[in-house]
Amino acid sequence: MTRGRFLFIIATIGGLIALAVLLRSEGLPAGVVAASMLATTLRFATPITLGGLAGLFCERSGVVNIAIEGMMLAAAFGAFFVAAASGNLMLGFLTGIATGTTLALLHAWLSVTFKVDQIVSGTVINILAVGLTGFLNAQVLRPAGYESAGTFPRITIPFLGELPVFGPIFRQQPIAWLSLVLVIVTHLVLFYTRWGLRTRAVGENPRAADTVGVNVRFMRYASVLIGGAIAGIGGAYFTLEGVPVFEPGMTGGRGFIALAALIFGGWTPWGVWAAALLFGASSALQINAQQFGIPISAALVGMFPYILTIVVLAGVIGRAFPPAAVGQPYETE
Repeated sequence: MTRGRFLFIIATIGGLIALAVLLRSEGLPAGVVAASMLATTLRFATPITLGGLAGLFCERSGVVNIAIEGMMLAAAFGAFFVAAASGNLMLGFLTGIATGTTLALLHAWLSVTFKVDQIVSGTVINILAVGLTGFLNAQVLRPAGYESAGTFPRITIPFLGELPVFGPIFRQQPIAWLSLVLVIVTHLVLFYTRWGLRTRAVGENPRAADTVGVNVRFMRYASVLIGGAIAGIGGAYFTLEGVPVFEPGMTGGRGFIALAALIFGGWTPWGVWAAALLFGASSALQINAQQFGIPISAALVGMFPYILTIVVLAGVIGRAFPPAAVGQPYETE
């Protein structure tokens, strides 16, 4: 992501928060609205960030992954079921990761080994996740009476969490903090390690990478599995931090929004995070408009990030170039 686009995103987020403050109901303190916007923005950005990072690992290695939505939904179910049945949130969290990784293995098996069209493979996994979680919810969860798994407690940074207005930024739950750590780790791994260089090489020119001894098939498998694990963390967020229950379709298209964030962010970790914050701020304005009586159309606000994504793809605010070999199966000679 270019510096200009990053600054544009940050300025737009600031503008959305300022808009909420300016249009707040009479008598409502500006600090309350601003603090609520910040907290809600970060909360909504967490699963989008994780989904975007999942897609980033896959597409940087040359594999399109539109199955992020299905992976997150299945992981949300798995995390809730195990956490509710065992009473152990950490066990549920690990189950979410395992669920996402399992579906990622299926995607890699179909698209890398058998060279099935990657869009078709992702679509199949999404349909499978929707149908299977809906069936298990009706046949297992409801009869068992699992109503709540509980949520992870907030982790507050001393002193910073008590600051006015900005305090909510430093009072987040573990998966929210983990998403930021993963942004940093992903950046370092992709751009400052041999592993990252090989990953990017097989996504840009797999033939050249193979020529110098890089195992293209292994790198793509590994990247898709890492992406699946991160998508699993994103899915676990919904039932272990978002709401302590599972509902069919509760991911609400966040996996697809994450792909938009990936494109908007220029296939970079920090770009994904910034774009996720933009989508999060848009959702936060929708929620706060209803909560604080802000006179603005929620539907109009919800369209805003998607319009910006289309503008980016059209090249009006810089160009968005995917990895050169993304979506292309590779045959070893």
